This record gives sequence, C-alpha cells and structure tokens, in this order.
Amino acid sequence: MVSLVASIRATSSLYHFCACTARTLTTNAMPSPKDEAKEVIVSYLDGKDNGIAVLGLNRPAARNSFGKTLISQLNEALASIRQNNKLRVLIVRSLVPKVFCAGADLRERFKMDNSEVLQFVSSLRELMTDVETLPTPVISAIDGTALGGGLELALASDIRVASSEAKMGLVETKLAIIPGAGGTQRLPRIIGTAKAKELIYTARILDGEQALQIGLVNEVVSQNKVGDAAYQMALSIAREILPNGPIGVRLAKVAISKGMEVSQEDGMEIEEQCYSKLVNTKDRIEGLAAFAAKRVPIYQGA
Repeated sequence: MVSLVASIRATSSLYHFCACTARTLTTNAMPSPKDEAKEVIVSYLDGKDNGIAVLGLNRPAARNSFGKTLISQLNEALASIRQNNKLRVLIVRSLVPKVFCAGADLRERFKMDNSEVLQFVSSLRELMTDVETLPTPVISAIDGTALGGGLELALASDIRVASSEAKMGLVETKLAIIPGAGGTQRLPRIIGTAKAKELIYTARILDGEQALQIGLVNEVVSQNKVGDAAYQMALSIAREILPNGPIGVRLAKVAISKGMEVSQEDGMEIEEQCYSKLVNTKDRIEGLAAFAAKRVPIYQGA
C-alpha cells in the first residue's frame, strides 16, 4: 500500500508537463497527403475541440497490424502526447476503412526466432501499458475489425465505442498462443472472469451489439456512410469531458485505476490522496466561484 500511495503522490505532478506544438485539423481527422506515408498520425483539434487529440492508425496495406514500424511510431507518439499539458482527451481511431487493428503482423512474426518473438510481445505489452497509464482519458473508436492485439489496444483505453458492424475478439488460441499484450488481465476486469475465459478459450468474434451486451464497449452506434460512426460518438463523449476540470478528471482516472488494483479500504486511501491534491488548485476555487455566479467555469489546469 505504501508504494501505491507513493505512486499517487508522484502522479500528482501528472498535469505539470511541457507544452508541445499542435497541428490542427477538421473533426474528421483524416490524413493529409503529406501524412499518408506515416503509420501513426497524431492530430490536435482546434476551436471548440481544442484539448482533444486524435491518434490515427494508418497502415492500410497490413490492416493496421502491429509491425515494428507501427510500434516504434506509436511509442514516439505516446511519448509526445504524455508531455502535452494542454491535452484533455485522447481518441484512438483507425484511418483505414473497415478496420481498427487486425492485431500482430503475422508475416513479420513468422520470420522471428523464439527470442525475437518474446521481445516483440514484451514491447507490445509495454505499449499497451503506456496507453493505459496516460494521464488523460483515452477513448477507442472501433469502426471496424479489432482482433488480438487490436482489441488489446482498445482494452487499454478508458472508454470503448464501437459501430454495430465492428468485429472484436481475442483470437490468439486459434494460433495456439494466448493474448500477450495484457488481454488475459484486462478483459476479465472489464467483463468478468468467466465470460473472459469463454471468449479467450473459444476465440469467439463479437459484433458491436454483442460487445455492448457483455459490457465490452460503452456505446454502440449504427455505421454511417462515411464509415466513422464510432469516431463521431467518441468525439461526442470527448466533448462532454472537455469542459470539466482537467486536474480533477486526471486524478479521477488515477483514483479509479489504482483503486481497482487493491482492497476497497486501500482504495479509499488512494482516493483521499488524490482529493488532497485538488484542494489547493485554482481550478477548484474557479469551480466554486462559477457555481455561485451561475456561470460556466473556465478551468486552466492549475
């Protein structure tokens, strides 16, 4: 418990980051011609959506499967995102039609020896942990197929939104392996142990409606003609989060995530530690002042 509380104290600095330059775009967040060669495209929305970032997977030739280049670019993108103190919400989506992420690049995997495979899977596991531990809320917009590592990426997010036509599953047992990027641990926490065992043992693939029924996703929407219905829903949720106190939202994430790892009694102490970090913030005073004046609060993240 001491180490957990210490980690909470360390996490209190999570909102003290160096600002980074942001590129603006439309809410469709599709790649520009100069970005088309990149496998990961990070864009920062502007105007009323300022504070929302969109991380787009862009490897159409391999259905966004996790190859060495994609993982490297994801690591670079996440490092930059983590340092951006203006960021309020991150949306993870695909820029490739009808696919979120098809999992591991099996063509690359086939060429690896045993030690390389273990190293690769370890790097993928660390990547998912980096997504999970980002200080800001992360929303995955699943507008297509999310299998194996692709679903594990979504599981590492705080919130998952899917189109009704999406296909999701941890299908590794079909290849005589197991989910290796956190799926065996995160899926049971989200949908329950028994159901997670059933899905992993059978390698079953679910559509959006089935995923919603078992609590795998938060929302399901009918696909639109553009093919970005889940992204638009994710954007709507991000816009609901955006006006709230950024320090409060970030520390709420810490309290929930860390609290789920320990007993309720210890979780209460974690909550107390998080709350204590908010008392002296300017945002808390602004919230009270805005309430008294019956106006919209303007939070600065300080």
